[in-house]
Amino acid sequence: MASEPGTQSRVMFQTKEEEPPHRKLGKLTVKYNRKDLQRRLDIEEWIDGQLHLLYDCEEEEIPELEIDIDELLELPDEEQRTRLHELLQECGKPKEDFINGLLYRMKGLRKMSGPLKK
Repeated sequence: MASEPGTQSRVMFQTKEEEPPHRKLGKLTVKYNRKDLQRRLDIEEWIDGQLHLLYDCEEEEIPELEIDIDELLELPDEEQRTRLHELLQECGKPKEDFINGLLYRMKGLRKMSGPLKK
């Protein structure tokens, strides 16, 4: 696209008059603090490592299994344990240590809302 020398293209943006002059920037990025996100990531990595040990195989060979932390957080304590037993029913190894470890790590963790959840 050629333009003549001496003419310059300009892009103009229209702003709404109703928009408040002092908008809060970064509100979405501070909704979850970094410590909470890091703790959740650490728990998910721990889960992956433990599943490798429980199923004694590589990641590709682990049965289709999704442990949803937010789903577990919505359940009362005993139902969390029951749900984990249901998810791990195909595992032949003892799973009580894994379940106890996961429930311990989840204590105090908060449920995440939609946008950041997978």
